[in-house]
Amino acid sequence: MDREGDVIMTRKKIGIMISGTGTNMQAITRACQIGYVDADVAFVGSDNSNAKGLIWAQDNKIPTFVADYTKKPPLGIEQEKQDNIWVPSDDAVRRVMTKSTFVKKWFGDNFGAQYVCVYRKMIAEHHILAKAREYNIDLLVAAGFMEVFTSFIIDEMNNGEYNPRIVNIHPALLPSFPGVDGYGDTIRYGCKVGGCTVHFVDYGEDTGPIIGQCAIPVLPDDDVVSFKERGLQEEYKLFPECIQLFVQGKLKLETTKENNDSTRKIVKIL
Repeated sequence: MDREGDVIMTRKKIGIMISGTGTNMQAITRACQIGYVDADVAFVGSDNSNAKGLIWAQDNKIPTFVADYTKKPPLGIEQEKQDNIWVPSDDAVRRVMTKSTFVKKWFGDNFGAQYVCVYRKMIAEHHILAKAREYNIDLLVAAGFMEVFTSFIIDEMNNGEYNPRIVNIHPALLPSFPGVDGYGDTIRYGCKVGGCTVHFVDYGEDTGPIIGQCAIPVLPDDDVVSFKERGLQEEYKLFPECIQLFVQGKLKLETTKENNDSTRKIVKIL
């Protein structure tokens, strides 16, 4: 335990999901190891069995696993018994399809494509949730994880509507340029300033409440590669800072009204 004033700080446990080299995962792990973040990395998981970040984690004595995102319907009871895997019910898939707003955005009215997407995600997310429970983590961190989470894992991880427990980093100043190539989109659009964003995960794609951002000027001779390189250096600082705010209990979710009288959740830093 660390004592901060009259408050006893207990170290939290975090799980990290990656898809590739895991450089953000490495930065977070190092921040935990030197005490900059009052947490320990309980596991590193990936959707990619060849992710180089898994090797780095194993070399640093961190448990790893791979969540299989390739399973598609129909599997059914016999396949479940044969492969020893969990499969979601039809009703469960349909409920998650309805709540996960990114699915409609991606596939429009193509019910079959929506169903396959959610089905395979739920099987993988069930595996991730099993690891989250096994290691009793306090926070799930998506650090260069290329899969979008559904409402299934979000609702299971969160402690109610106002206590989210999944965070993500995005390579753009959200809400601008959601999706897979934020730095590239920033350069191609001709922006003079870009950046990175850490946010809680909600049912959309990169639409969750923003925890922290870092603005990065686009230099006259920047291309996607050079801008991304500088952006990553800022990510390695911003992500641990935001995780530490969560660990310290300094993040509060509130509801605010927008101009069209709709509401959205925002993060207040205490």
